[in-house]
Amino acid sequence: MIWQTSRFQIDLSRPRVMGIVNATPDSFSDGGTYYSANDNFSGVFAYCEKLLGDGAELLDIGGESTRPGASPVPLELELARVLPVVRHAVTLGVPVSVDTYKPEVMRAVLDLGADIINDIWALRQSGAVQAVAQHPACGVCLMHMHREPQTMQASPMEGDVVTQVLSFLKHAAQGLQAAGIEQSRIVLDAGVGFGKTVQQNFALLARQREFLVAGYPLLAGWSRKSSLAAVCPADELPGAAGRRMLPSVAAALLAVERGARIVRVHDVRETVQALRVWTAAS
Repeated sequence: MIWQTSRFQIDLSRPRVMGIVNATPDSFSDGGTYYSANDNFSGVFAYCEKLLGDGAELLDIGGESTRPGASPVPLELELARVLPVVRHAVTLGVPVSVDTYKPEVMRAVLDLGADIINDIWALRQSGAVQAVAQHPACGVCLMHMHREPQTMQASPMEGDVVTQVLSFLKHAAQGLQAAGIEQSRIVLDAGVGFGKTVQQNFALLARQREFLVAGYPLLAGWSRKSSLAAVCPADELPGAAGRRMLPSVAAALLAVERGARIVRVHDVRETVQALRVWTAAS
């Protein structure tokens, strides 16, 4: 199975680790530890290189926090955060993904050489499909989100989450193909934590193989999610999202075992090591 992207054909015959690069001061996970526009982004640039040294095979750059309750970021601010990082990342020899839902940002980063658009809105914003369609080879990750970041956890989904999410993603992917975007460019993400309860999130993991029938590769994004803290003892996870590394690695392994081809993670080195053990035993 190949994921066609702007500059790379990514072989998904084995799982790939996507390292998360937050070019934001308000990430739920690292709170802007590496981001500072005042130092010419040197911290974020160095972090991109660290993730590659730790074993990441893709980088996913985001300039707007999508944690529950997060406020939208103005277009010009998101561009100011993301473009310098993309310019640097595309020189590093790996596929570069940009986590955005704004068509203007999509066009700008693709013009700079980004390979993948990773959209929590699944290209539902006006002009998003056209922005991607204008680039004949870029990869796309379509994610399911219930409602929007400001309200998604205030009123989570109801009913059979797996059936609803699968139906949504199949419809979204088929709509892209109808717009001329080849199937080989499309990856699906069930959107763990985006408008789902803890029980629903784990149902997505327990029944993840059901998503394989759609015929698209799966990306899993469990890293440091609050659902992991909900099922682990409080003394093991004393508050900070950064302390959720062990549960995150466990969730990534379970996702791969259930068919995910890409895992989007913060803790790259630990995830890569765990996958090496899993591969040796497979």
